[in-house]
Amino acid sequence: MKICVMTLGCKVNKYESDALIYNLSLKNYEVTDKLEFADIYVINSCAVTSEAEKKSRQMLARCKKFNNNAKIIIMGCASQNNFTQFEKKGVVYISGVAKKIKVCDFIEKLINENNQVNNIENLSSLPSNYEDDMIAMQSRVRAYIKIQDGCDNFCSYCIIPYLRGRSRSREIFSIINEVSLLKENIKEIVLTGINVTDYKIEGKNALLTLLEQLDKFGKRLRLSSIEEGLINEEFVKGLSNLSNFCPHFHLSLQSGDDAVLKRMNRHYTSSQFLNSINLIKKYFPNASITTDVIVGFPNESEKEFQNTYDFIKKANFAKLHVFKYSQRTGTVASKLYKDLPYNIKEERSNKLLKLNEKLHQNFVKSQKEGKVLIEEKEDDFYVGYTENYLKCYLLSNEDLTGQILNVKIKKMYKEGAIVKLK
Repeated sequence: MKICVMTLGCKVNKYESDALIYNLSLKNYEVTDKLEFADIYVINSCAVTSEAEKKSRQMLARCKKFNNNAKIIIMGCASQNNFTQFEKKGVVYISGVAKKIKVCDFIEKLINENNQVNNIENLSSLPSNYEDDMIAMQSRVRAYIKIQDGCDNFCSYCIIPYLRGRSRSREIFSIINEVSLLKENIKEIVLTGINVTDYKIEGKNALLTLLEQLDKFGKRLRLSSIEEGLINEEFVKGLSNLSNFCPHFHLSLQSGDDAVLKRMNRHYTSSQFLNSINLIKKYFPNASITTDVIVGFPNESEKEFQNTYDFIKKANFAKLHVFKYSQRTGTVASKLYKDLPYNIKEERSNKLLKLNEKLHQNFVKSQKEGKVLIEEKEDDFYVGYTENYLKCYLLSNEDLTGQILNVKIKKMYKEGAIVKLK
């Protein structure tokens, strides 16, 4: 009996899928995260954009092409948002974001009892507390550790708080326990969540406290996406005192125009965001600062877009992730503002993507050396990332996987740089 677990969307979904794979492997099932022939497919879906939801439906069709008789299970944000889009398509079980681990129990029942009945879990209620029933046994050299779920920000364009629920944090002892179980070959920990910025202990922000505890394990520490509001002198100075913190900050900008930020319900101004960047650079002069930007937000004028373009140049980001605004039914933006034509979004996206190429080239050229954690082999190169998240390509005749190496940056290559041993 072969089971295939497919993941769409964020690193939180990936962590949860890895936990399912680990749980199922303990029951001696053959489990893979590669799309291939299987008896059962589990699709952990995404709905952050309409395109992501479409890809979730397409994944269902792709699985059926491998085995039209397979039993298919759907869970995650897309099914939480609209489970009817997956009904009557060979799907035997549909759940949302809550109690994902119950999928394992259903699979066991499906196999042992040959259960043919379609089962739809109750999708009406969202978790109010962190569901600490998953642990992902990691086999890579970099481990993602989930510390938080849900979001209280309610940005006007975002559907995720309605699908994932309110912010809730994992107990610190549970996180430390999982990290203590990591194998020796894992050299880096990435803290992930729907809104990592909002990690709390007893109602108070405690991300720095958590990092200070994890620093004792001697593994590289990295944060996934964080919010500008987290950045203050105490926090950044505290990070600089850690032995193993990786100075890569992914700060979500979304827009560089104050009027658009206000319509987005983002709780900062462009000047505040720039001050946060300068504070980071004060303590981490060689930090990589990357960001997300949404183009074509409803009512975004040419002037407002130009303000964003100019701000991005001034901020001198190392890399941009550019998204065309995707209207999501149920959000404030979908109710209050009229969507812009697609061709305007496309044009603005292309302009920022061209700017991104230049910014990233400048960042790569500014780098002279670094410490690279080698993760895998791509073609003839061993590939990994520096502490400040520059992708590096290194030629070698020996297996370097899992090693942290001092390197010199030679020249740009693909989305990173070719390096040599220092």
